[in-house]
Amino acid sequence: MNNTIKFSVNEKNTGKRLDIFLAENINHLTRSFLKKLIENEQVKLNKKVLKVPSTKVKYKDQVIINIVENNQQNIRPKKINLEIVYEDSDILVINKPKGMVVHPGPGNYKNTLVNALLFKYKKKLSNINGPLRPGIVHRIDKETSGLLVIAKNNQAHSYLGSQFSNHSIERKYFCLVWGVVRPLNGKISTLISRDKRNRQLMSVSEINGKKAITNYKTIKVFNIKDIPKISLLECELETGRTHQIRVHLKYKGTSLLGDKQYGKKNIKFKKINNDFFTKVNKLSGQTLHAKTLGLTHPKTKKWMNFNSELPEGFKKILNLLENLSS
Repeated sequence: MNNTIKFSVNEKNTGKRLDIFLAENINHLTRSFLKKLIENEQVKLNKKVLKVPSTKVKYKDQVIINIVENNQQNIRPKKINLEIVYEDSDILVINKPKGMVVHPGPGNYKNTLVNALLFKYKKKLSNINGPLRPGIVHRIDKETSGLLVIAKNNQAHSYLGSQFSNHSIERKYFCLVWGVVRPLNGKISTLISRDKRNRQLMSVSEINGKKAITNYKTIKVFNIKDIPKISLLECELETGRTHQIRVHLKYKGTSLLGDKQYGKKNIKFKKINNDFFTKVNKLSGQTLHAKTLGLTHPKTKKWMNFNSELPEGFKKILNLLENLSS
């Protein structure tokens, strides 16, 4: 089976290498993977098959990527419990647990959200994003927990997709970060692109990438003896770029508790609070939770708000901080 993606080159991208243009516009695929697609004749430029990744694109060029998924035959429905927050004939809102990947990819074709959706809903899901991503309108990182909306049909998918495009979807995340973010409340607006040194990570760029906007406010600062200051933040996304909150926190000089990829190194604790240090080290993934989700229903056109509880690991750290500061 194939997964086809189409692009039209705008004036801003004129003159860019084809592989760079694609990497900047497809967040879930690395530039090296896209180069292989081009070399394997799976990309067409103006209906002609290309084999040279360095080919320059021009204004109004039409690019078609035909991703042949060799591992699709391994994607099987699997019975995995889902926490369903809301469901009707058009949409499904779930509270994704930390540690679950949203859709299949290299190295994981069995235990994803998609496997669970295929088991429960079979073919009663949208297919706009191809067979690897039935129903998937947006994603959150593997180690991030929280709310996701799933489309049960293409009409719902298209309507939800337009809300993500025009930034009318409301998404608020709770997170615990090291230190105090200054100012306490604000807006972070940057370009985000793949990190030049590590293609698995994203970073803020001054010259290229996609615009990313995060609004944040500090809910509480924990100033506890023998522990570095820790802040509880609420982050509201205007855009939804890969690793956006984590990249923006790094840009502000901080990181999430438990973030192994973007995290601050060598956090110092005194012996008196070894217990807290141990609990932080035992965190499997970062303290980031997609807590609320607001959207206009694709059929009724009514505004809907959804809320979710913080996961147990997050709550334990938060409760410990509250107890130590009281």
